[in-house]
This record gives sequence, C-alpha cells and structure tokens, in this order.
Amino acid sequence: MTPDLTAIPGLLFIALSYAALCALSPFGNCRNCRGLGFQLTTTRRGKLKRGKHCRRCEGHGKRLRAGRWIYNHAARIHRDGTR
Repeated sequence: MTPDLTAIPGLLFIALSYAALCALSPFGNCRNCRGLGFQLTTTRRGKLKRGKHCRRCEGHGKRLRAGRWIYNHAARIHRDGTR
C-alpha cells in the first residue's frame, strides 16, 4: 500500500492559507456571541432583547485566533530564550 500523495498539496495549501489569515486578521468573531459582544436572550413573549456581556470575549466581540495565539506563544519563547 502506497500513501496517497495527492492530499499533501491540499493540506499544505490549507495550512498556508490559515497562516496568512492569522497574519492578516489575527482577531476573529467570538463563537459564543457571534461577534456582538453580548448574548441575545428572549422574553416570555418571544421578543429578542440584549443580554449580559459575553464572558468569553469580555464584551468585545472579538477573540484571538488559535493560530495567532500559537505564533505569539512561540515568538515569546524565542524572544525570552535569546536575551
């Protein structure tokens, strides 16, 4: 059985695209509040109303992407190790 080498360029393309996205736009919308900064709640009559601040993003609506967090962490380790 030989490995399927056609998947490697596709995975490489996806990884490089995500790295470019993290470099150009390090913040993404919060998944919990969908970028609003607060969670929508409903009243007993079914109307939407503004809820409390989102605890995950602290009311900002934006969160640091996982790839950018990994890059920042690696850069911090490198910077601290070369001082």
